[in-house]
Amino acid sequence: MTSKPDRVVLIGVAGDSGCGKSTFLRRLTDLFGSEFVTVICLDDYHCLDRKQRKETGITALDPRANNFDLMYEQIKALKHGQAINKPIYNHETGMIDPPEIVEPNHIIVVEGLHPLYDERVRSLIDFSVYLDISDEVKIAWKIQRDMSERGHTYDDVMAAINARRPDFSAYIEPQREFADIVIQVLPTQLLKEEKTGKILRVRLIQRLGVDGFEPAYLFDEGSTIDWIPCGTKLTCSYPGIRMHYGPDSYYGHPVSVLEVDGEFENLEQVIYIESHMSKTATKYHGELTHLVLQHKEYPGSNNGTGLFQVLTGLKMRATYERLTAKEARIAATASV
Repeated sequence: MTSKPDRVVLIGVAGDSGCGKSTFLRRLTDLFGSEFVTVICLDDYHCLDRKQRKETGITALDPRANNFDLMYEQIKALKHGQAINKPIYNHETGMIDPPEIVEPNHIIVVEGLHPLYDERVRSLIDFSVYLDISDEVKIAWKIQRDMSERGHTYDDVMAAINARRPDFSAYIEPQREFADIVIQVLPTQLLKEEKTGKILRVRLIQRLGVDGFEPAYLFDEGSTIDWIPCGTKLTCSYPGIRMHYGPDSYYGHPVSVLEVDGEFENLEQVIYIESHMSKTATKYHGELTHLVLQHKEYPGSNNGTGLFQVLTGLKMRATYERLTAKEARIAATASV
């Protein structure tokens, strides 16, 4: 643990299981340093163990299976610089284990199915992202994994997806409305019959009007741009790459959208795209590309997923620096 923080910055990472939260959390830890960040998995606030959920028919996605009162009290305590006695949900046994002490840290990441569900918890979060995988891509990925790696049949896979869908639609998906950034993963529009979920169209939906948050943009802020960057400076194999930037509306809120459809053939050439983007919150020219290249083995590094996960991490770093600088100014004024 590093020195005790003057200001705990709280980051929320929401999304369904299997949507890329663990990769995004690795990118955040790379950016901030593991000593600087504490990750809290909200599964630890399950109040029903696996056996109880099976007996009652209540899924982990259902708020009734989670203790939001305790979640709120403990996250509030951490934000105020107090240690907590956090419960532990054991994924191997499906049981709730004895609690562990968690000390406050400079950055606390709360990740899981419900970080933006409870209004009280939501009010504590300084910056949030929702990782949104479309049904088509989710199904393609799950079929690929469960049929090839786990020996499940197609009917088994679809039954599992359909059983989970009502609770997901009711309790998880609506949290998209409250996120500062939504990373949306969709099927490509470059090929009509692409069903494997390999080539992706990824959208970075950035909410406007968030205090201190400046959305990244392509070429000219506030304009609408459609761009094919392939050529001498960006090598693209078939079916190429298309980018889009422009204003939109999301859940009735004004947003700014960046989009990448297609795959990067040579990650080092991403700097060509970075050079046409502004307000990326980088500290030097090429930092965005460098961070993508640093772990090119991470899933999604060769498409918009990796690019936008890194960009979102940079925005979170900017939020951390802005809030801690503000806290330092307030402390300095108070001591005069």
